[in-house]
Amino acid sequence: MIAIDDMKFKDNLIPAIVQDHENGDVLMFAYMNRESLEKTLDSGIAHYWSRSRGKLWKKGESSGHIQYVKDILVDCDMDTLLLKVRQDGGACHVGYRSCFYRNINGDIVGKRVFDPDDVY
Repeated sequence: MIAIDDMKFKDNLIPAIVQDHENGDVLMFAYMNRESLEKTLDSGIAHYWSRSRGKLWKKGESSGHIQYVKDILVDCDMDTLLLKVRQDGGACHVGYRSCFYRNINGDIVGKRVFDPDDVY
């Protein structure tokens, strides 16, 4: 097992790309700190560090759209994580399955799976 101490956190954070473990869809990007990574490893449920709120958060704690972690990969430089998850509901807080639901032209290319007004 790779030791958390060997990972390269910058400003106490490490980037985390989140991917559907079955079909490979990229669901979201977030940051993790040591505590969120440890909670994720201990629980099997994704936890992240919210830079905007300045606090730890469990994915799905408000929406119920939990990410069950199937695997965590570490890149060659040990400064980025790839979480492979089973996503319940949507990963995006605005209601889409993936946070990457629109292209550069602004066209909606993703699927909306819930109404955020009903959830938050």
